[in-house]
Amino acid sequence: MAKVPSSVIAAGGLVGGYGVARWTRKRPLGGAVLAAAGVAAARQWAQDAGGVAAGVLTAGYVAAFAGSHPLAKKVGAWPAVFGVAGAVALASWVVADREG
Repeated sequence: MAKVPSSVIAAGGLVGGYGVARWTRKRPLGGAVLAAAGVAAARQWAQDAGGVAAGVLTAGYVAAFAGSHPLAKKVGAWPAVFGVAGAVALASWVVADREG
């Protein structure tokens, strides 16, 4: 079975967490999605790139979540979420998913 790239897991956690929170109107449920994807991505980052890289990428994931809030006030919620998800996906791909 093919492994889902950590970049997809991380971006999906940010987008999915926000989507679930918005559509269900239950922020804790969205937070659970965000956290579950973050844990899954962090485990894969550690396996693929090592503990230090996993720590840096996890910090980036949390910073992206936090940073999306003030960014949303400037550009709107969905553009902010997609923007930070793209940034996290790119960082994850460069550090852990890219081969060679």
